[in-house]
Amino acid sequence: MSKVAVVFWSATGNTGAMAKAVGEAAASKGAEVDYLGPGEFSSSKLGDYDAVAFGCPAMGAEVLEETEFEPMFTELEGSLSGKKIGLFGSYGWGDGQWMRDWQDRATAAGANLVSDGVMANNAPDDEALENCADLGRALA
Repeated sequence: MSKVAVVFWSATGNTGAMAKAVGEAAASKGAEVDYLGPGEFSSSKLGDYDAVAFGCPAMGAEVLEETEFEPMFTELEGSLSGKKIGLFGSYGWGDGQWMRDWQDRATAAGANLVSDGVMANNAPDDEALENCADLGRALA
């Protein structure tokens, strides 16, 4: 059985709803799923998981949340080579540049992205939730 970590930050609940969809779909494929906040995850825990889904909304000028999520992801970047990961998050403005930048960072770190990053404009609609489920199944 694979172990999947769903590591996310959510202020409004939109990215949290996406995290739930990712985790439930991974579990439906038989994965053991842990939901963790950025303060609960570090490179020392990365090896405990077969795959990781990272969820963070766009903040400010289309950047990752800077107080908790960005420092955690920066600390992990050097350990992502060969790791099976997925990215997801919500946004309220812009065109998703934060997700493209984030994917570029993950790819540059050598991570194995299982799909393009999943985005939802504000609250995730049915299509966004189905894309989250696809991501979860791909990680399982």
